[in-house]
Amino acid sequence: MRYGEKEIKEFDIDRDLELWPNKHQKNYIIKIELPEFMCLCPRSGYPDFAVIHVEYMPDKLVVELKAIKLYINSFMYRNISHEDSANEIYDTLFTKLKPKWLRVFADFNPRGNVHTTIEIDSKKMDIG
Repeated sequence: MRYGEKEIKEFDIDRDLELWPNKHQKNYIIKIELPEFMCLCPRSGYPDFAVIHVEYMPDKLVVELKAIKLYINSFMYRNISHEDSANEIYDTLFTKLKPKWLRVFADFNPRGNVHTTIEIDSKKMDIG
């Protein structure tokens, strides 16, 4: 197994999602685009591809970029739906970072004439 495959397959969210102190007190937004997201359809096993957009206003912590890359890449061997993967990414980052604001937008490539996008935004969570 190559070192990259090993890092991805052995990624442990509790051990490997590296968080750094936010050294800045002002409000600012970090935007991360992850254009090579892949997971496996839980029904067919076919690969699903997406661009994942993460935007957040940090409070005390920021996520290290290589760590989030490895976390996102760890989905490539998992059978998981579009909805579950987007919600898991949001829940994980919200729990670990405790940001002032977080938005995850998953834009899945069309497959079988269906295009899916999923948006989860902490400012919109109370809409009922």
